[in-house]
Amino acid sequence: MKGLAGKRVVVTGGTSGIGAATAQRFREEGCDVVVLARTPGPGVIPCDVSDRAQVEAAFARIDTPDVLIANAGVSLRSRAADISAEQWDQVIATNLSGAFWTAQAAATRMLAADGGCIIFTASTNALVGYRYYADYNASKAGLVALTRSLALEWAPTVRVNAVCPGYVLTPMQEAEYTPEMLAAVNERIPLGRHATPAELAGLFAYLACDEAAFFTGSVIVMDGGETAGSVVSGPGGPGA
Repeated sequence: MKGLAGKRVVVTGGTSGIGAATAQRFREEGCDVVVLARTPGPGVIPCDVSDRAQVEAAFARIDTPDVLIANAGVSLRSRAADISAEQWDQVIATNLSGAFWTAQAAATRMLAADGGCIIFTASTNALVGYRYYADYNASKAGLVALTRSLALEWAPTVRVNAVCPGYVLTPMQEAEYTPEMLAAVNERIPLGRHATPAELAGLFAYLACDEAAFFTGSVIVMDGGETAGSVVSGPGGPGA
C-alpha cells in the first residue's frame, strides 16, 4: 500500500490473534515493526499497557513511531451482577486506559515530529448491546468516544481512527468453539462466516497508508453485516 514502506509501526498486543496478523502485515509492507505485549518473545518489548509507567518506559526505547495500532485488550465473560471490582478495573485499565496511555505516548512524539496515525481496536460491542460483557462493552464504547475526541484535538498532525470488528476467528476463539457452536454463530452473520485476523490486518494497513489520508475521527465497522440489521429486519419482518 502506498507510503507504508519504511514506516515505524508500534502494535500493542501483537503476539497473538489480530495483533500478530497486523504486525506481520506491516512487516510485509516493508515497515519497521515493534510489538508491545505482556507475553515475551523475539522483537517484543515487554509492556503491560494498563501501567502508564511501563508504557512510558517502552516508548522511551522506541524511535518516534509513524503508526500506532492500539490493539491490546482483555475480555472476561460474566453476568453484570457478578463483576467484581478487580475484574472491572482490569478490563477498563487494559482496554480503555491502556489504549489512551499508548496513544498519549505516541502522539506526544508524533506531534513534535512529522505527525502520524493512531488506530484503536474497538468492537461492535461498542455499538450494540451484548449480554455478559458489560465491562468489555463499556471499555470499547469509551474507545469510540476517545477516537473522536483525540481526532479533533490532534488534527491535522495526527490522524486517529477506530476499527470495530465483529466476530473474528482467531486461534484462541476457534479453540473455544465446537463445530456446532461455530455454525450457530455463523448463521447470525449475513456473510455466513467469521472474519480472519488477516482481513482485519489489511484494514489496519489501509487506514495507515497514504491513500487513507482523509480518514480521521472515523469508526469503521468490519462485521460481515452483523450490525446492519435489527430484530425487525429478520426474514419474517416485524412481529415475526
